[in-house]
Amino acid sequence: MPLRAFLFVIVILANVQVLFAQAYIGQRETINYEKKQYNAGTQNWKIKQDAQGRMYFANNEGVLVYDGAYWQLYPLPNKTIVWSIEFGNDKRLYAGGQDEIGYFSPDKNGLLTFTSLKNLLPKADQKFSDIWDIVCNDGDIFFRSRTRIFRYSNNQITIYPAYSAWLYMGLHQKQLIVHDEQKGVLVYKDGSWETLIAKSLLPNGFYITSISPFNKTSSLITTAKNGVFILTGNQLKPWVFNGLGIDNGQHFSNAVQLDANSFLISTYSNGIYQVNRDGTVVDNISKKDGLQNSNVHTLLMDNNHNIWLGLDNGIDFIAYNNAVKHINPTVFKDGGGFSMAMYKSSLYFALSNGIYQLPINPIADLSYTRNNFRSLSEGLSWNLSVVNGSLLAGSDDGFSEIKNDKLVPVDKSGGFWLFHSLSKKADSSLIAAGNYYGVRLFEHKDAAFIDKGSVGNFKESARYLEIDSNNTIWTSHPYRGVYKLSLNSQQAKVYTQAEGLPSTLNNFVFKIRNRVVVATEKGVYEYNRKTDRFMISAEFKSIFGTRSLRYLKQDPAGNIWFVQGKSMAVVDYSHHKPNIINFPELTGRILSGFENVYPINDNNVFVSGENGFYHINYAKYKENIHPLQIYIRKVKAIANTDSLLFGGYFGHVNDDGRQSAASTPSLSYLWNSLHFEYSSPIFEEQSNVEYSYFLDGFDKEWSDWSKKSEKDYTNLPAGNYTFKIRARNHQNNESPVSTYSFTINPPWYQTLWAYGIYILLVISLLYFFYKLQEKRHVRNQEKELLLQRQKNEEEQKRMAYLHQLELEIAETEVVKLRNEKLETEIEYKNSELASAAMNLVQKKEFLLKVKEELQRLNKSGQDMVDAVEIKKILRLLSEEKKINEEWEQFSVHFNKVHADFLTVLKERYPTINQQELKLCAYLIMNLSSKEIAQLMAISVRGVEISRYRLRKKLLIPTEVNLFEFLFDIQREIMK
Repeated sequence: MPLRAFLFVIVILANVQVLFAQAYIGQRETINYEKKQYNAGTQNWKIKQDAQGRMYFANNEGVLVYDGAYWQLYPLPNKTIVWSIEFGNDKRLYAGGQDEIGYFSPDKNGLLTFTSLKNLLPKADQKFSDIWDIVCNDGDIFFRSRTRIFRYSNNQITIYPAYSAWLYMGLHQKQLIVHDEQKGVLVYKDGSWETLIAKSLLPNGFYITSISPFNKTSSLITTAKNGVFILTGNQLKPWVFNGLGIDNGQHFSNAVQLDANSFLISTYSNGIYQVNRDGTVVDNISKKDGLQNSNVHTLLMDNNHNIWLGLDNGIDFIAYNNAVKHINPTVFKDGGGFSMAMYKSSLYFALSNGIYQLPINPIADLSYTRNNFRSLSEGLSWNLSVVNGSLLAGSDDGFSEIKNDKLVPVDKSGGFWLFHSLSKKADSSLIAAGNYYGVRLFEHKDAAFIDKGSVGNFKESARYLEIDSNNTIWTSHPYRGVYKLSLNSQQAKVYTQAEGLPSTLNNFVFKIRNRVVVATEKGVYEYNRKTDRFMISAEFKSIFGTRSLRYLKQDPAGNIWFVQGKSMAVVDYSHHKPNIINFPELTGRILSGFENVYPINDNNVFVSGENGFYHINYAKYKENIHPLQIYIRKVKAIANTDSLLFGGYFGHVNDDGRQSAASTPSLSYLWNSLHFEYSSPIFEEQSNVEYSYFLDGFDKEWSDWSKKSEKDYTNLPAGNYTFKIRARNHQNNESPVSTYSFTINPPWYQTLWAYGIYILLVISLLYFFYKLQEKRHVRNQEKELLLQRQKNEEEQKRMAYLHQLELEIAETEVVKLRNEKLETEIEYKNSELASAAMNLVQKKEFLLKVKEELQRLNKSGQDMVDAVEIKKILRLLSEEKKINEEWEQFSVHFNKVHADFLTVLKERYPTINQQELKLCAYLIMNLSSKEIAQLMAISVRGVEISRYRLRKKLLIPTEVNLFEFLFDIQREIMK
C-alpha cells in the first residue's frame, strides 16, 4: 500500500474513533441496583417480565423478582446457579440449574414454589450439569445442557443427546434451532434435528450467544468472537457496522429491537451499542455513562420500552424511553445552567463557568445532537438573548455580543442580567438591559451599541425585567417589591403590600399573554391601571389559585411553564380545559432562584439545572403515559407469629392477577389483624407513584393519596371484606383497582354450633327453673302452714308479752315520775347551793370589809378607840358567825343533793382538810377558778396551788383530769 493511502486510512480511522466518542448530548437516567440492594448473587444471566410488569432475573443464587418496591429471591432446591428462565404457554416460569429442571408456580397462598421435573428423567440422565437455555416452542418447553436437550410435553420428558456438544438453543422465525459443535446449526422438525447451516459454512470459532428477530424473515445472531450476523432462511451474512470502530472480535452477548429502525446490542466489555438497521452505530452506553460495569450478560426491553441490563455485577435500569434527559457533558464541568438560546445553526448555553456553543442539525429531537460542545468564554454568565437579530450575552463582567462564535464586549461597567427590545416593532433599535445597578438603555444602530444611559434614578438590581405594551418598564426585586419605570420620568414607583401585592417579598415580573404579570407567594397578580394597584389575576386564579410561584414562561403553543418551590410543571392548553402536568423528574434539580425554561417547540424544551441543563421532549412526554398497573404482593396475618396468607400470585405466574371466588380465604377470628403490601411496576416513575386504599366492609371512604406501599388493619370484626388498592402518577393517571377478598369468621362463641348450644342451654335452664319453681311452690305452701302455726303461737306470746309490757310500763311510769321528782328536788337543791355559794361570796366580801376597818383604825393612830366603832366591828363579827353557820348549812345541803359526796370523799381520803373539801364541792359545782378564789378568800393562783395539793392527796395521775376524777366518784356514789 502506498504511504499516502496508508496515511489516509489512518486519518479516516482516527476521525471515525473521534466521531464515535462523541455521544449524544442528552443523557438518559440510569438506575443502578447493586447486590446489597437486591440481596442476591452478583451475576445476572437472563431477564423476563410477566403480564403484570414484575421483573425476573436468572441470578447466581436463584430466581430474583422485583416489583418496583420489593426484591424477593427464590432459590432452587439445590441452591445452584440459575442460568436461564422462560415463561411457558401454561403461564409457569421455567428455570434450570445444575442437575435441576422445573418450574415456579404459586401455591394455594399465592407464594411462588418450585416444582422439580427431574423425577421424570431416568436416574442415568439425572446428572446433566448446567441448564444454559430454556425455550418455549409450540407449547413444549426445551431445556439445553451441553450434553442433552430435554423436551417437556404433556408431563413427559424426551431426551436429545448432543452429537458433540450443544452450544446454543433459540428461536429463529418461530423455529427452534440449536448450535452443535460438530454438526453446525440445526433446526427442530417433527421430533428430529435437521441441518440448517453445516459447520463447514460457519466462520472459524463460530459461537452463537443469542438470536432475536430482525425483520419478518430474518433474525439477528450475536456471537462470542465473530461479530453480529443476519440469518435469512439458511443464509448467514455479517452485519456490517459501517466501520465505526466496533471490534467484531469482542464478545456480543445479546440483542433486542429498540424501535422500528434500531437495535441494542450488549457486550461483555463495552456496555451496549445502539445500531440502526443500516449498521450505523448511533450510541454507546458503558460504565463511563453511568453503568455499574461494562460487562453486560443480557438485556431486555420492558413493556414501557425501557431497558434492563443483567450485569456481571449488579442490575441496571435505563429509562430509554424517558422524554426527560440530562445535558451535562464533561466540558460543562458540572457548572450551573443559567440561560440558553438558539441562534442560526447553533445552541448556546450560559453557565456559571462560561458560555458554550453547540452546532445542531435539523433533527426533531435536539437531545440526539452530537456532543460537539465548544467553549466560547470562561466566567459567570447570566443570560443569552436574541434581540433584534443579535445574540447578546450578559455576564458578571459586562455585556457582550456574540459574533461568529466570538464574544465582542459592549459594556464592561458591571454585571448584566438580561435584555429586552423596548418597542413593539421587531426592528426597533432600542434595548433595555437589566444590570446590577438598574436599567440601562442601548441603541443598536449600524452594528454598534450606543449607551443611552440609565432609566431614571432607579439604582436597584434589575434581574427580573419586562416591558408592557406602553413601553413601561417593570422590574422586580425579590426583597423590595415591584418597580414601574417610565422613559419620561426620573422617578421609579415601587409597589409593595400597601399597593395590593400579597407581600413585599418574593415578587417576580414576567410577560404572559402579552401582559406583564407578577408571580407571588399567593398566586398571579396583575396591574390595574385605573386604580394604580395590583390585584389577583382573574384569568389565572382558577388555574394557580394561591400557589407560591417563582417563575412563569409561555411557550410557542401557549402553554405556561411554572416553578413552585423546587418543582416544575406546565399548564397544558392542548385540550378543552387547562391541565397541569408535573415533572417530578426535575424536582430538586432545577437551579433554584435562577429558574429558566427555554421552549423551542413541543419536541425541545430546555430547563436550567443545578448541573448543566435538562431537555424535555414534551410531545413524547405526553405520549409516554402508559397504563398504570398495581397489584397486591403480600397479605399476612399479624398475630403472635405472622402468618402469610397471600404471596402475590393468583392462579399462575404470568396471568392478569385477578382473584377467583374459589380462592377467597376464610380466616379464623384469631387472624383478624392483617398487613397488606402493594406496588406498581412503574420502574422509571417510582418516586412519582402514590397509593390510595379502601377496605370494603370497614372503611367509609378511600384513603388520602400516599407514597406508603403498605397498610395494616387490626381487630377487624367478623364479616366479609374486600381490600381495594389503586395507584396514580404525577399526571393524575389512575390504575385499575386491584382487590383481595377475604372473610373473617366469627369467634367460636358466635358460630352456629355455639348458637345451638346456647338454645339448648336456654331450654335446659327454662326446664330447670320450672322444676325449681315447682319445688319452691310446694315448699312455700308447707312454709305457709308452718308460718300460720307459728303466727298463732307468736300471737299468743305477743298478747302475753303486751300484758307484761303494760305492767312494766306502768311500773316504769311510776319510777319515771319518782325520778322526775328527785331531779326536780336536785335542781332546787342545786339552786339553793348556788344561792348559798353566792351568799358565802358576799360574806367573804364582808370579812374583807371588817379587815379593812381594822386596818383603818390601826392606821388612825388613836390610842382610844371610839365605842361606836367597836360596836360596829362586833356587829360584823356576829355576822361572821352566821357565815360559818351558813357554810355548815351549805355542806348539809350539798351532801344531801350529791349523795353524801363530801362525807364519802372524807372517808376515802381522810387526809384532806375542810378547805380542800370546799374546793372539791366547788369543783363538782363546776365553778370557775375566779369564783372559787372569792369563796375561799384566796387568789386565783392560790386556787391552782390548792388544786395541785388536792391532786397529790387524792393520788391522781397527771394525765387524769381532776374534775373528771371527782365526777366519777360522784357517779359511783349515786348508783
